[in-house]
Amino acid sequence: MNKESNKYTFLFSVAMVFVVAILLTLVSTGLQPRQNENIENEKRQDILRSVKVNVSREASREAFDKYITRQFLVNSSGEEIPGDAFAVDPGKEIKKTPGERRLPVFIARVDGTTKYILPVRGTGLWGPLWGYISLNEDKNTIFGAVFDHKSETPGLGAEITRDDFRSRFDGKTIFEGETLVSVRVEKGGKAGGPHEVDAISGGTITSKGVEAMLKDNLTCYESFLKSLP
Repeated sequence: MNKESNKYTFLFSVAMVFVVAILLTLVSTGLQPRQNENIENEKRQDILRSVKVNVSREASREAFDKYITRQFLVNSSGEEIPGDAFAVDPGKEIKKTPGERRLPVFIARVDGTTKYILPVRGTGLWGPLWGYISLNEDKNTIFGAVFDHKSETPGLGAEITRDDFRSRFDGKTIFEGETLVSVRVEKGGKAGGPHEVDAISGGTITSKGVEAMLKDNLTCYESFLKSLP
């Protein structure tokens, strides 16, 4: 075949594209287990951070097995149901009606006390929000919180990931008597009650997204929390 012809150039280009596609597929397939492991370890890190245990990604599996004493699923009626709590994707569950959701629960033992860790998922100004809330043994007082986002504005809504914002939830309560009220995020330094925290300056919509996320998710866990001794 004439190497100077258009036909040769076309066939050569097609062959190169085909070869490159195969190589990229093989590389992607080979890296997939490592990528999945990194995602799982990051998830373990976030769960542990909600109970103030900070470890590297490499040490997260060992620390998770050390501090997390039990993990299971419940439904919106508070009943335990079959399934792998760690494998459930709360981002997919949040799209279901509350009665259909499978709700993961992680129980940790930290400094001799029991903590209940609950995942939360919601929406901010530009995209998904997610995190974990840990409760003390009274199933009411927040021990710690971890929040993250996909695309909130740096310096504004993205500040939900900072310790300064997360620590505002420490010690706040989610019940008022027998009623679950969650935690309100107040603008302009107006927060002062046991169920209120200050919003991020300039990030009001994202802050309100966190408030709605907590209310929506914790309401699903209300029956479970009330059923605990």
